Amino acid sequence: MRRLVCLDGLRGVLATYVMLSHTLPFAPLPAWLHWLFQHGGAGVDVFFILSGLVIVQSLDSFGYRPLPFLIARVARIYPVFLAVFALAVAVQPLATRFEALAWIGPESPARHIWSGGWPSGWGVGIATHLTMTHGLFPNGVLPDVWVGFLGAAWSLSTEWQFYLLALLIGHRLGQRRMAWVFLAMSAAAVIWQTAMPETWRFSRAFLPNKAHYFALGVISALAVRKGRQGFADYSAVFAATLLLCLVQGGLDKLLPPLTWTLCLAAQLYSPSPHTRGPGWLARVSVCVGTALATVAAVLRSRPLVWLGAVSYCIYLVNEPLQKLLGVTLAALVGGDAALFTALWIPGAVILPVLASWWLHERIEVPAQHYGRGLALTAGRTASITACGPRAGPSPHIG
Repeated sequence: MRRLVCLDGLRGVLATYVMLSHTLPFAPLPAWLHWLFQHGGAGVDVFFILSGLVIVQSLDSFGYRPLPFLIARVARIYPVFLAVFALAVAVQPLATRFEALAWIGPESPARHIWSGGWPSGWGVGIATHLTMTHGLFPNGVLPDVWVGFLGAAWSLSTEWQFYLLALLIGHRLGQRRMAWVFLAMSAAAVIWQTAMPETWRFSRAFLPNKAHYFALGVISALAVRKGRQGFADYSAVFAATLLLCLVQGGLDKLLPPLTWTLCLAAQLYSPSPHTRGPGWLARVSVCVGTALATVAAVLRSRPLVWLGAVSYCIYLVNEPLQKLLGVTLAALVGGDAALFTALWIPGAVILPVLASWWLHERIEVPAQHYGRGLALTAGRTASITACGPRAGPSPHIG
């Protein structure tokens, strides 16, 4: 698999944006700035599209063998998650102290970012988080369990649902048909959410509610492999994804597929030496090429690629660390909004980034290396078992 460096940079952009969307609602800032960073959910949706591409490539590299693939995924997801989840559980009992932050009104998005107090069904909440099943329950069965402790972890349940289903059906169906299965699943979810009473509706952590984003990622793998030959397949899935986004939530929901398509085009773009057609077409081609080259240069920049490397850690750790910082500052500043903002904004960004760097170096990278070794060993063992003791050397697993 060739490294898609633009998409590494995209990870950095997305993680930083989500972190800022958790930061700015706590500060009395201009309305336009709040509006600009109120689309954190769209950033997570782009992560889902990216995951669709990455997971399909990973499944291909492991030959759709369950054990090595699952070992690699566990090593990738769980070590950092367990460390941050322990922190989230520790800060969960802390009161949010919104009464000391008078500028945060009752309708402020900030009140939906932090949760305070120990939940009544804490045992079930912890168990479902540890098993990544907290996104599987409708509201009437386990209300709000999907965001019970570590809010950002809701998407990990969605990811694991996708991993297992892609593992089950991907090899048999192939990427094109698998993408359309996920689109059909998303369409069924729209009908379910419309027809069923509130108690039987699922949260956004339930895979069918996000399946169209994964579908776009799956078909992107085909576009990466085939280049321009995969354009027709990508265009069809892209159009279906846009339609489902409109049905689910209007124009704001169009941001993830449009953003993704721009970044994917920047990754795959290669200038053509000769453009056939009238002069205006050549000029348009040059303008588009210049724009894509600029986007690619930004996404390949060292700061964004580094942020992309630590993006998973930033995504998980920002919320509990920010709550700890915010509660502390609320007790210290005595209701001074200007002082709180001056301390809060740099601290709420720098602390998670530093913590993410530590988690990446000390936990994430060693765990990935160890998991990769275990996955390779499991893959070779599976190959030898399948081929028999006299078979030749096992195939390389990327």
